[in-house]
Amino acid sequence: MIEPEQQAPDFTLKNQDGEDVSLTALRGRWVVLYFYPRAATPGCTVQACGVRDRSADYDAAGATVLGVSTDPIEKIKSFHDAESLNFDLLSDEDHAVADAYGAWAEKKNYGKVYWGIQRSTFVIDPEGVVRHRIARVGPATHDDKVLVALARLVA
Repeated sequence: MIEPEQQAPDFTLKNQDGEDVSLTALRGRWVVLYFYPRAATPGCTVQACGVRDRSADYDAAGATVLGVSTDPIEKIKSFHDAESLNFDLLSDEDHAVADAYGAWAEKKNYGKVYWGIQRSTFVIDPEGVVRHRIARVGPATHDDKVLVALARLVA
């Protein structure tokens, strides 16, 4: 997993509208990059709606939020529209970006072992360096933890 003080791996992924979004294009801004398992599931909805509802706080910190899953564009578009999200969701269908960040992991659920996205968040500074990482973040506490980290880092 990418650790704080390491350069964030660059990427270009399609957003919910099929447009390219790259980390390099966001240089000069703080970026909150969060990985979530599946669009429109209960935990992922709580997490995404939390970001939506705290958008003024992210804006005040000068941060752009990006959510990443392995869902296809059509699914993230539907989720984005259904929840009136005000930030980009990105499709990483081949999990290359999740893998680069260490968010693609072996998981266990009800005795079943499989590979998938481990919910995690990276706060990336304007020069593209990871300044904070939250591994195994809880959907309901995500925004509080990220915004506390941003306040400490941006100050």
